[in-house]
Amino acid sequence: MLASLLLSLREGLEAALIIGIVLGVLVKLKRTDLSKTVWAGAGIAALASLLAAILLNLLGMEFEGRSEEIFEGVAMLLAAGVLTWMIFWMHNSADNLKTEIEKQTKEAALGKGKKALFILAFLAVFREGIELALFLLAVQQTASPVQTLLGAVLGLAGAAVLGLFLFSSTRKLDLKSFFKVTNILLIIFAAGLVGYGVHELNEAGIIPSVIEHVWDINPILSDKGQIGLLLKALVGYNGNPSLTEVIAYLAYLGAIATYVFTRPQPVWTVEPSPTA
Repeated sequence: MLASLLLSLREGLEAALIIGIVLGVLVKLKRTDLSKTVWAGAGIAALASLLAAILLNLLGMEFEGRSEEIFEGVAMLLAAGVLTWMIFWMHNSADNLKTEIEKQTKEAALGKGKKALFILAFLAVFREGIELALFLLAVQQTASPVQTLLGAVLGLAGAAVLGLFLFSSTRKLDLKSFFKVTNILLIIFAAGLVGYGVHELNEAGIIPSVIEHVWDINPILSDKGQIGLLLKALVGYNGNPSLTEVIAYLAYLGAIATYVFTRPQPVWTVEPSPTA
C-alpha cells in the first residue's frame, strides 16, 4: 500500500501543480471564463487514465504460466524505465517547467483559446495518469489489489489536498525538498522493479540466473511473510535472489543514484494563486 500511495501522491501532485499553474495564469490574464475548459480537459484525462488502468489489468489476467511470467517481467522493467524517465525529467526540468507552462497557457488563452487549453490540461493529466496506471500494475504484483487501490486513493487524495494548500498559501513555497525526498524513495522502488522484473524473466527462462540463489535468508525473513511482502513492495526484497537479479538491482541503484546526486537539482518554487 505504501508504494502505491507514494507513487499516486507524486504523480497526483505533479498533475495538480501543472493545472494550478495554468489556472493561476488565467487569473492573471483575467480569463477565468476558460477555467471550466481546463477542468474539463483534466477530468476527461483522469477518466481515460482510469480506463487504461482497467484495460492493463484485464490484459494481465489473460496470461498464465510462462506467458504470465514474461508479461510481469516486461511490465516491471517497463515501469522502471518510465519511472526513471520521470525522475530524470523532474530533476532536470524543474526550473524551466513553470515558465514553459505559463508561456503555453498565455499563448493558448490569447490565441486558440478553449481548444488549446483543453489539450494542454488533458495531456498534462493523461501523461501522469498513464504513468500511474503502469506503476500500479507493477505494484500489484507485490501487493494485493485492495492494498494497491487503497494506497492509490489515499495518495491521490493527499495530492489534491497538498496541491490546494500550495496554491492557497500566502507564502511562496519551495518544492525542492519534497521532490528530493520522493526521488530517493522512487529510485529505491525502481531498483526493486528492475530486480523483480529480472526475477520473473529468470523464471521464464529469458534471462539466465547464472547462480539460482546467491543467498537464502527466507528462514530468517521470508519474502512471503507480512514484513517480507512489505519490503518487497517498497524495495524489491527477495529472500533468495539469483545472481543476475542482484547485479541488475545494484547496477541500476548505483547508476541512477550517482547521476541524480552528482547533478544539482534546480529549485522549483510555487507562487500562491489564492483566487485560482
